Amino acid sequence: MTGARRTPPGRAGRLRLQHSLEVAERGADLLEQKLRILRSEHERLLRAEETAARAWRDLLSEAEEWLLRGLLLGGEQALDSAAAGSIPAAVTVHWTTSMGVRRPAAVSASVPARPATAAAPANTALVHAEAAYSRAVRAAAEYAAAHAAAELVGAEVVSTRHRARALRRHWIPRLRQALVRSDLALEQAEHEDSVRRRWAARQ
Repeated sequence: MTGARRTPPGRAGRLRLQHSLEVAERGADLLEQKLRILRSEHERLLRAEETAARAWRDLLSEAEEWLLRGLLLGGEQALDSAAAGSIPAAVTVHWTTSMGVRRPAAVSASVPARPATAAAPANTALVHAEAAYSRAVRAAAEYAAAHAAAELVGAEVVSTRHRARALRRHWIPRLRQALVRSDLALEQAEHEDSVRRRWAARQ
């Protein structure tokens, strides 16, 4: 342990070790408290991710059904004509930071309406498909944000758990051992000093 090896001898060294041990124990307590909060938040985010994934899959399935009907009614030419006037969607992610983790907090997806100059879809099924895909795009953005948030908080859970374990299993026991050795060395030094004083007094 680098910190223990560099500790000066005597009472000053013991005080430094005692302070380091107190700091390490306080740090481990704080990390474990943070870990409990992060685990609770991670579980909530995983549930939100699952809900968002289910909503996205359902909406995508509905959109694909309408698209298939539109293709059967009008063929690929009708689909190409309907897609010619489409405008790409815009997605904005809103971020937040909690417990030291920067993650998506919300997302907004804007799917522009078809321009007035663009040709209308050739059949009703393609109209329904267009609306369904707009809903699916928004759901996909929400799912992506929920997935990213769960992943980022999950990674912080792992990192915090490793740091807390390192303190509890390695750093704190080594500091305690170093403190015991320091106490023994001080006791031995005081005993030797007492013997020398008694010997000097007899002389």
